[in-house]
Amino acid sequence: MVMCFGSTGDTLLKRGMAQFGAVDTHHLLRVVTALGNPWILTGIACLTIFFASYLTALSWADLSYVLPATALGYVVVTFLGKYLMHENVTTLRWLGVALISCGVGWVTRGPALTAPERQESRTRAPKEQHEIA
Repeated sequence: MVMCFGSTGDTLLKRGMAQFGAVDTHHLLRVVTALGNPWILTGIACLTIFFASYLTALSWADLSYVLPATALGYVVVTFLGKYLMHENVTTLRWLGVALISCGVGWVTRGPALTAPERQESRTRAPKEQHEIA
């Protein structure tokens, strides 16, 4: 779910900016004007849901598990770019997508939450013995 909202949001932002046109460093205020584009607003809404879902996942799982799992969004974005945005995706890029998919598969085989290592104190205080006089 997390990756779907992120990938969809990114694709909608791209669609909106393609309609809006290029923005250069000399005209950065044009970005504010771009916020009126419905594709961009919908993309921002999707990315907000993505961010809320991401925070939720981080609340119960390790970062080293969550971040690679969201990387599967790169695979989704590549498919959306190819088939919805009609982008040219090279063979080398598809190989990168395959590598990401393999990496996500390896990471998700492990536990989502690992227990923190317990540290034992190196010096133990001697047990005190009290005598009653």
